Amino acid sequence: MSASPSLFQRLILPGLAFKAVVIGGGYATGRELAEFFMPSGPLGGLMGLILATLVWSLVCAVTFAFARATHSGNYLTFFKALLGPFWPLFEFAYLCFLFLILAVFGAAAGEIGAALFGLPGWTGALVLALSVLVFTGFGQESVEGLFKYASLFLYLVYAVFVVMCFTQTGGDILASFDAQIPATGWATAGLTYAGYNVVGAVVILPMLRHLTSQRDAVIAGALAGPLAALPAIAFFLCMLAFYPAIGEAALPSNYILERLGSPLFQMVFQFMVFVALLETSVSAVHAVNERISAVRPRPIGMRTRLAIAGTILLAAMVIADRFGLIALIANGYRALSLMIIAVFVIPVLTLGVWKLMRIRTTSAE
Repeated sequence: MSASPSLFQRLILPGLAFKAVVIGGGYATGRELAEFFMPSGPLGGLMGLILATLVWSLVCAVTFAFARATHSGNYLTFFKALLGPFWPLFEFAYLCFLFLILAVFGAAAGEIGAALFGLPGWTGALVLALSVLVFTGFGQESVEGLFKYASLFLYLVYAVFVVMCFTQTGGDILASFDAQIPATGWATAGLTYAGYNVVGAVVILPMLRHLTSQRDAVIAGALAGPLAALPAIAFFLCMLAFYPAIGEAALPSNYILERLGSPLFQMVFQFMVFVALLETSVSAVHAVNERISAVRPRPIGMRTRLAIAGTILLAAMVIADRFGLIALIANGYRALSLMIIAVFVIPVLTLGVWKLMRIRTTSAE
């Protein structure tokens, strides 16, 4: 007889899985925070991040509840239940998301390899791709294990990073708020940033298999926002010690670490960034494997998983080499955000809520 799901599996694991999707494309290198929130100033950037957190919690709570009510264990089943015959709209948006973030991560991995070891850009991208193949090839259990243990490492490294930053540059961080820079554009920045990242709510649907009730779904969704956002908020505060110059850095994380003067921790932190990129890449590719497996007569095996992942990663790496990190983030994420908001966020918060109410009414009768 199998054991009942633990509290961690029911309420925390979904949030960690959501964080795993968000962190790579959201704040692992700090470039995304610089792009979206630095233009709004210190206070405006912080307000934008808090708004993004609230959006994530709301959308995740509704998404998890709808997924459980409709027995949707992958994004294909979910959008067939939500959008009916229009479900291919999300398929197109997700493919755009997939290739964009993997290209960004390939470029970021290349930047890390170049910054730390002076390696050619393609080397870091290749190591990331091979790592993704290993974890996605072994399926669900391998992916869940990565989310669990990598998250512990990530939170620990971020905690040390924040302590170091506030110890050495706390006065500069506080002084950035005293500069009275106008907090403009923070709401647009927060919604745009939340928009492209919130797709993680449907990417991690296979991780919801441990939920035992709709109450679990809502609580897990509400917790997902803070679990994903707290490291980002802490990172943004650290970046403010070097505002506004840090806004131009390709790798703000490395920019800060070079000035903190700890080469050993710089290596540890950049390895953590690599793990964050790996987490997000694995979750995004795993979602495609699960989507394909759902329409096959039997679950796909390791060879098929590796073939799918390899094809996706090869195409993404070509895009990364062609455009580079800063250009991909600046030009791709905003268009992607509008697409995700249109085909996922607005439908799930309107049509999804209405269908949930109908399901609840029908069940009560």
